[in-house]
Amino acid sequence: MSNIVAVVGRPNVGKSTFFNRLIKRREAIVDAVSGVTRDRHYGKTDWNGKEFSLIDTGGYVVGSDDIFEAEIDKQVELAIDEADAIIFMVDVESGVTGMDEDVAQLLRKIKKPVFLVVNKVDNNKRLEDAVEFYALGLGEYYAIASINGSGTGDLLDAVVAALPEKEEEEQDELPRFAVVGRPNAGKSSFINALIGEERYIVTDIAGTTRDAIDTKYNRFGFEFNLVDTAGIRRKSKVKEDLEFYSVMRSVRAIEHCDVCLVVVDATRGFDGQVQNIFWLAERNRKGVVILVNKWDLIEKDTKTAKDFEKHIREQIAPFTDVPIVFISVLNKQRIFKAIETAVEVYQNRAKRIKTSVLNETLLPIIEHQPPPAYKGKFVKIKYIMQLPTPQPQFAFFCNLPQYVKEPYKRFLENKLRDQFDFNGVPVSVYMRKK
Repeated sequence: MSNIVAVVGRPNVGKSTFFNRLIKRREAIVDAVSGVTRDRHYGKTDWNGKEFSLIDTGGYVVGSDDIFEAEIDKQVELAIDEADAIIFMVDVESGVTGMDEDVAQLLRKIKKPVFLVVNKVDNNKRLEDAVEFYALGLGEYYAIASINGSGTGDLLDAVVAALPEKEEEEQDELPRFAVVGRPNAGKSSFINALIGEERYIVTDIAGTTRDAIDTKYNRFGFEFNLVDTAGIRRKSKVKEDLEFYSVMRSVRAIEHCDVCLVVVDATRGFDGQVQNIFWLAERNRKGVVILVNKWDLIEKDTKTAKDFEKHIREQIAPFTDVPIVFISVLNKQRIFKAIETAVEVYQNRAKRIKTSVLNETLLPIIEHQPPPAYKGKFVKIKYIMQLPTPQPQFAFFCNLPQYVKEPYKRFLENKLRDQFDFNGVPVSVYMRKK
């Protein structure tokens, strides 16, 4: 289970630049993940072999500075509650501001590791100016320039050294389905409708993710854990509508589940916040089922569901091969269909395809429609295999992997989907040198 490090501070001190620098470094190493890189405020990175999740709190507030004043306190408090370590970023150009002092006051009281980071220190004069930040009472500071990365190495050494060792959790072999979505979309009601009157329930186990609630559930001869992110303790100080809050809540649950049931409130539509949660699941390569709840409240004609579904698929392109189930928790409409679909997606995610079958099926298709020649060079794909990973990843071995571009990789992914049914599951395609 990875630690969470939150980056806090007022607007325009360079949090996002710092964040993007770390996440991109990681992505450059990992492998290009196909798909659109969306607006990100959450990502995984690692340093000295230790992996952690990074959350840029600033990315969640839209509005003028005065609105921000009120929100920043909530965000910092939330970060204090949820994160294992906190990076508090200030800006040497503007010196200590009143808002910095407010944040420092909150951070001085806590027992977690806090790293004061003075950003934009890119010459000696600024290095001298940084001394004034001792006034914040947080002890030593780290002077960095996130634009060119200077000083970030020492900071990250200190951060990973301070992160608590996560004890390996008991690996419960049961599949885990996480119910995620924005507040008030009907997550809790969905879970209660499933288990409330049911006698199938085996045990209640206190959440492995220290605050989500896991429920063992047995139905249709299929046993799994249901992870309720709605059950995560309500923090009185945090307004329920704060976008950052529901994302923060969902992060841990998504990281440790097999399939995400993304609950959408039909009356609000598939808005930005739900999209954030969807992309979070996709980036973590989890199975996804979209549940459109409160469908009973929508005025309908014959095309309503089709149009709604089309709109969602446009928003989630290019990963459109995702089941969408229209439910009404209140009327118990299609809630078991939702679970059956999640089970199917789970099975798709765990699917293993024999190398011989892969090659027999796909090589003729590839021969018929080979990758476009690049600078007069022809790419020949010779051999395909599925990699031994928890989710579907395929290696295509060829003579010139660097010449296979994104559109063709997507073509290969679509052919894999057509032939083998990976509905609801992100599929990764890698080109490898033969």
